[in-house]
Amino acid sequence: MAVRTDQASNFDRQARRLEAGLPVRIRSVFRWLRQPSSRWVRIPAALLLILGGIFSFLPVFGLWMLPLGVLLIAEDIPFLRRPTARVLAWGIDKVKSWKARRKAR
Repeated sequence: MAVRTDQASNFDRQARRLEAGLPVRIRSVFRWLRQPSSRWVRIPAALLLILGGIFSFLPVFGLWMLPLGVLLIAEDIPFLRRPTARVLAWGIDKVKSWKARRKAR
């Protein structure tokens, strides 16, 4: 049981790191979607984003929808939390290093 709690806390920590870097308006929507009471909106939105990401070859949809959908669905599917937290940590660290390199120029 401690492993599940640790995975959930790592996922929450990485999601908060992501949230901190978002613009204010998007941050408030993201925070609202992560609340347990928003589950009835989060799950259908996640599934639609994943489906839209799969059809990214169509002009209206984009590949960006897939990771966002997985991030939202990981709130409700425990076995996705660990890999999602790892990818989030990697992505956030990469963006920070890119920004630091760009700033150093």
